[in-house]
Order: sequence, then C-alpha cells, then structure tokens
Amino acid sequence: MTQPVDQAQAEAAWSPALEEEGEIQHSLFGEILDWMLAPLLLLWPMSIAITYLVAKSIANQPFDHALEDSLTVLSQQVREVDGKLQQQLPGAARDILRADDVDSVYYQILGPQGRYVDGDRDLPRPQPEPDDEMDSAGAVRFRNATLHGTPIRVAYAYVNLEENSEHPPRLALVQMAETLEKRAKLANEIIKGVILPQFIILPVVLALVWFALSRGLLPLAELQERIRARRSDDLSPIPPKQVPEEITPLVSSLNEMLARLSQSIDMQKRFIADAAHQMKTPLAGMRMQSELALRQTDQNEIHRSLEQLAKSSEAATRLVNQLLALARAENQPQAGMAFAPLDLAELARNAVRDWVPASFNYRIDLGYEGPEAPVLIEGDPVMLRELLSNLIDNALRYTPIGGSVTVRVNEGAAPTLEVEDTGPGIPPAERVHVFERFYRILGSSAEGSGLGLAIVREIAQQHGAEVDILGNPRATNPKYPGSLFRLTFPARPAEPDEEEETPHYG
Repeated sequence: MTQPVDQAQAEAAWSPALEEEGEIQHSLFGEILDWMLAPLLLLWPMSIAITYLVAKSIANQPFDHALEDSLTVLSQQVREVDGKLQQQLPGAARDILRADDVDSVYYQILGPQGRYVDGDRDLPRPQPEPDDEMDSAGAVRFRNATLHGTPIRVAYAYVNLEENSEHPPRLALVQMAETLEKRAKLANEIIKGVILPQFIILPVVLALVWFALSRGLLPLAELQERIRARRSDDLSPIPPKQVPEEITPLVSSLNEMLARLSQSIDMQKRFIADAAHQMKTPLAGMRMQSELALRQTDQNEIHRSLEQLAKSSEAATRLVNQLLALARAENQPQAGMAFAPLDLAELARNAVRDWVPASFNYRIDLGYEGPEAPVLIEGDPVMLRELLSNLIDNALRYTPIGGSVTVRVNEGAAPTLEVEDTGPGIPPAERVHVFERFYRILGSSAEGSGLGLAIVREIAQQHGAEVDILGNPRATNPKYPGSLFRLTFPARPAEPDEEEETPHYG
C-alpha cells in the first residue's frame, strides 16, 4: 500500500539530493555561452595571425613594384664595350636609386662567370637551378635574403650581353635590394587598422551574445516562475502553447508525469478511504462485542461474545495482512530485476500442502494436478506464493461445502497455473471488475475483503503473466458452474549452459 507523501516532507527529502546534485549541475546559460564564445575566442588569435600574413603580402606588393622598376632602369644601363662590361648610369642617377630616408638600398652588377663589376660586393648571389639562367634572362625575380644580419628583399635579373643569337649567351647579373623597415611599417599600419576595431567590436559582440541568450532563455525563467507559483496540490497540465516550440517536448513529458502522479494520488486517496471504511467494520464489531462481554454476567453469553470478538479480530487481521501484501506487491523495487529460476510445480505442491488443513475446516476437497518434472519459470517465489495463496483462499471461501478446488500446473512453451473450483462462478460481466480493490459481487455471502484478486493481478503484472477467468469446464452442477483462474507465464529464455539442478522451496 502506497502512503500519501506530505508536501513539506517531500521538499525536505529532496533538498539534500538537490544540494548534492548542485555540485555537478551545469547552467544551461553557461553551457550555451561557452559553446558560442569558446570558438570565437579561439578564432580571434587565428584571425590576427592570418591578418598579419595578409598585411605583409599586401605591404610587399607596392615596394616590390618600386624595387622592380629600379632594377629595370639599372639593367637597361648595363652594356659591354670592347669586351668590357660597364654600367652607363651617371653617379647622380645611382644616388637617386639609393635615396631612401627609411631603408638601406643596395645594388650589385656581376659579369659572366660572376666577375664583380659595380655595387655592393657583399650582396649574396641567388642560387639558380642548372641551365636556369638562360631561361630566366630578362625576367625579374624576388627573394628574401640577409645582409650583415639584416633581412633584405632582393630583386634580380639576368641580362644577355650577346646580341647575336648564334653565339652562346653571356649573362650579367643585376641585383637591387633594400631592407624591410618600410614594409614592416606599412604592414603594422594595416594590422592596426584591422585589429584595433576588433578590440572594440569584440566586447560589443560579447554583450550582444549575452543579451541574446538572456532574452532567448527568458521563457524558461517564466515557465519556472509559473511552476513555482502553483499550489502544492495543483497537478493540472501546463499549457504547451505558452512555451517555445523547442521545450514543448519537455513540457509534454512533464504533463505526462503530472498525469501519472495525479492518477497515483487519486488511487492512494481512494485506497486509503476504502481501507479505512473496510477497517471500520471489524473494529466496530470488536468494540461492540468487547463492550457487550463486559456487561454480561452469564458465562455462555460472555463466551458467545468472545467468539464473535475472535471472528472480528480474525477478519481485521486478515484485512491488515492483505493490505500489507498489496502494498508489498505494489512497491516491489525493480520488479523483474531480481527474478530467479524456480520450479512452478514444486511451488504449487507446497502451497496446496499448506492449505490442506484449512480445506478440512471448509469441508472441501483440495487437490493438485501437475507434472512430476520441474516446470521452470523466472519469478519471485515469495510473491508467487502470495499470489497462489490468495487464489486458493478465494476458491475455498466461495466453494460450497462438499465442493472441490484443484490447483493445476501445465508445462509447455508458456507454462500455466490454474486454480479451479466448483463454486457459484463469476458472471462474464463481473470478471473485469473482480480485480478492483474492495470490489464485491452483489449477492455474495462469502466473507472477504475484496483485496485478494487485486493482489493476484498486481503480482501477475510484475511477472508479465496474463490472468484469465473462465468457467469450470469440469463442473457438473448447473447451480454451481464454478470458476477457472488461469495464469499464463512468459516463456523462460533458454540458457546454453543451464544447470540440471532445480531450486527447491519448502
């Protein structure tokens, strides 16, 4: 039997659990913020690095063009006069080529076989591939180099001194170079122009993301407030139209849970009311008989009152035991998880043996039919023993004197357990209702609490068994068509290395 849970007790019981869970709980707002900002903060340094490389490439282009123009002018002034290589650029013009208020400018002219002609001797030579010089004659190329430990940008070209194409080419090397200060300065200016606005934009983006998340999660906060504002007994569903589409499945699941909880609470209230009503009758009888016995002086009357008191006490005890059995069946933790193989035939034989003395009191023939070989199923022997005891007890109470009750076990792919009696039977219209708590068939004179079959159904459901109520096919008296309760158990899965030994239950 499930007892109602007080709201304050429930909150007190949940508080430590919530505090403990709070140590590992994560904020949805924080999770979304992390997933949005983490890529942004990771990509920002990458963006700066890429911007720097692009800025350097952009800064190189205009200065490379200028360096190429200077190299072209210098190359055009290289001539060979009387077999001697000369450059015909005036000194003033060379000074103009070298004129630069930021960078240092260098040039170099080398004749065939690398003979020095003019310019800076220390300027490093390029490393052409074999047979590459003729193909590159006249083409301006660029490379990075180092002069006296300072990075420089070098433009170079080969000039063909042999005008007659029939003779082998004679190449002169002309190089112009400059340091990289202007380029670095321009690259830095470009980076400043691109990066500095990002330092202003990034906080704005963070603020906008924060604001957008706050606004986006506002419906969750509103839903939380609406739930908190509810009364403790308000289990009505939450209107799904008042929440965003993304959390509608969550609200639907919550509504389903509220519906199940409401149904469970209603069942608890109805069960408690019915149990209180059923307990009232034997307790009232016990009180009345005890008061009557106290007023009697005749020993026979006192004895009669005590007999009635004992009967009322027996009825109250039986009702309390059945209430406890039903509560135990309903609150069986993780039904099906602790099931073990058991012999249904042996369990039925032992149960019949225990009920034989009671059948003598009822003057009813109680018997057992079943195979001698084990009939294995998966189940809880204690709960199944309770189920079978309720079926036998119910059959004995409703079977008239001189009748018979038979417990039968049938083996097969789906084993069955049957309890057959020769009582008044159950009309087909009543068979659906007899499993309800405290339900009694109208006109029935047999004593009972109306809980036995409710216990049977609860235990059967936990074992995945189907319960059917049929008429007794072996009944011969039309006045007493009898009843046949049949439980069909699911087939037990075969195990490859199943042990031959069968568990026994006394």
